[in-house]
Amino acid sequence: MALARCRSVALLGVQARLIDIEVHLGGMPGFVLVGLPDTGLHESRDRVRAAVLSSGEPWPQQRITANLSPASLPKHGPHLDLPLAVAVLAANGALRADAVSGLVLLGELGLDGRVRAVPGVLPAVVAALAAGLPRVVVPAANAAEARLVAGAEVVAASTLSGLLARLREPWRPDEQPTPDAGTGADLGGAVPGPEGDLADVVGQPLARRLVEVAAAGGHHLLLSGPPGSGKTMLGRRLPGLLPELSLPAALEVSAVHSVAGLLPAEHPLLRRAPFVDPHHTCSVAALVGGGSGLPRPGAVSLAHRGVLLMDEAPEFTRTALESLRQPLERGEVLITRTRGHARFPARFQLVLTANPCPCGFAGSVSRPCVCPPDTVRRYQQRLSGPLLDRVDLHGLVGPVSQAALAAEQGRSEGSERVRQRVAEARQRQARRYADLPWQTNAAVPPDVLRRQWPPHAGSEGPVVAAVVSGRLSARGADRVLRVAWTLTDLDGGHRPGPAQLAEAMAYHGAAARVAA
Repeated sequence: MALARCRSVALLGVQARLIDIEVHLGGMPGFVLVGLPDTGLHESRDRVRAAVLSSGEPWPQQRITANLSPASLPKHGPHLDLPLAVAVLAANGALRADAVSGLVLLGELGLDGRVRAVPGVLPAVVAALAAGLPRVVVPAANAAEARLVAGAEVVAASTLSGLLARLREPWRPDEQPTPDAGTGADLGGAVPGPEGDLADVVGQPLARRLVEVAAAGGHHLLLSGPPGSGKTMLGRRLPGLLPELSLPAALEVSAVHSVAGLLPAEHPLLRRAPFVDPHHTCSVAALVGGGSGLPRPGAVSLAHRGVLLMDEAPEFTRTALESLRQPLERGEVLITRTRGHARFPARFQLVLTANPCPCGFAGSVSRPCVCPPDTVRRYQQRLSGPLLDRVDLHGLVGPVSQAALAAEQGRSEGSERVRQRVAEARQRQARRYADLPWQTNAAVPPDVLRRQWPPHAGSEGPVVAAVVSGRLSARGADRVLRVAWTLTDLDGGHRPGPAQLAEAMAYHGAAARVAA
């Protein structure tokens, strides 16, 4: 009888839990996995056996019982191949049991013994370090990602045979230095963003102002207008106005993309705000997360700390649009399945663009609309009132005349100057909320704003009157106050006054015209 143990992780959303992998040898030949492994994990038995034999190691001619503990926690993923192989070899005497008992291992094995990259390494290493287990073995392709976690003792494994040679010696982590996560030298690893400069957008002063306000305060934005008016161009240029992510935010974003298997191996720390632009045919699971077995992150989580652009929003299904309501309010997604549940962060900026009708020319004076009135009404009602009420900024984008195109060509303000104003407004918010858990006006609870930073006395009269008359909901009034604070930060003021509140109300009041 022989017994060996090592450690690995089970991924639950962007959270990782340490698990024990115990291997017992004894009895007639066979290989049994227990401890709630999924169907894919059962295939690890064949990969592990082939990889061990390809590495020149003997395979135990006894019954192998591998227990994944805790037994009540569902296990999935090929990252358990490597710890299973190491535990089997340790139980068979090829490795000292004490040399592997304190290791946390992750890696998929090829049949030839190569160690392949796996998703979720960043949250796995964070969990290992939090549990007091700094010694981790990861695939060589994931080594840069693992070294983002300060204090981790990382060994990069390219092949199973090479790792076994390392483990037969006294423990020593790789000597490669940990990259300086705060220098910005790894910006090339950011999620690819949209191309273009705000100077490409000619005319549209109101829409450009709305994009700047959205970037400065982290507000959600709806742009409605006929085809060709520049709605999509404006939405795609919003990420270019946002500041770099702070180190904690960059680690959050990188962890989500790591779990999704989308993290660049060469530059694993994402310092630019992510940009996600799903197609209008995407399912609810693709948008908010899901899938069979344990859920995977959706578009709202991949856009965490960045921008989610839903171009031609009424073309999305009503169910998909309504599924955004909870993430917009809570900043996270909780998905429950029969085999477990997962929690994903989803604090993103939503940008919606919409035509006024299927043909796009309802209300236009230059081109007649060919849609029947009932078709126009049903099309506009796909953006429900509760969803629109969660969007801070609403703007109607009209067509640009030929004269305006000729007059303003090459004179539009570029993204760089707007980005500077946005950065200054963000700095004012950072100073104001320095001792609080929020960073932008859009994230601060309205009761905190009213209690600690109220607007000028008497300036909220029009807002109160709009709520009393029913033209504005209580939630809409809260969002008006947040936008007013962003306008104040852009203007360099100290407290919102009547002008800022009136402008903020005008931006939110456009919802009635869009949904009319």
